[in-house]
Amino acid sequence: MVSNNVTRLLDNREINYQAYVLPKKKIKADEVAQLLDAPPEIVFKSIVILRKGPGKAILAVVPGNKEVDLKLLARAVGEKKVSASTQSEAEALTRLQAGGISPLALVNRGFEILIDQSALDHELIHVSGGELGLNIRLAGKDLIQLTGAKIAPIC
Repeated sequence: MVSNNVTRLLDNREINYQAYVLPKKKIKADEVAQLLDAPPEIVFKSIVILRKGPGKAILAVVPGNKEVDLKLLARAVGEKKVSASTQSEAEALTRLQAGGISPLALVNRGFEILIDQSALDHELIHVSGGELGLNIRLAGKDLIQLTGAKIAPIC
């Protein structure tokens, strides 16, 4: 069984989850869905979003088969304009490798976390486990509660 900060957090909070070990490389969400034999709409990806003004970065968590709508996201966080970070910016801000960026690994790290409202349409969803090669399946409501995320239509 894989153990890292994310799995320890879930264990400590007594959150029901399943961990899946995948190849230790950056894998696109649709490929993760294939490897897990899961519908792509329940495999969520994390996108680091930058504010134009001051303030901590935003983590947008969206289904792997959709894209973040930056206008909808900006409206949801009360900004005029936001932009997607580059891979190197995302890695520097989160201190995680792209492909391993997870809302669960960023709990209490000051990120504003927004999860697309479609997460509520599914009993269980998948997110990165905070490192390359680790995927976590858990209830969307548990992810929202644990991360303090805001739910909004952001796709």
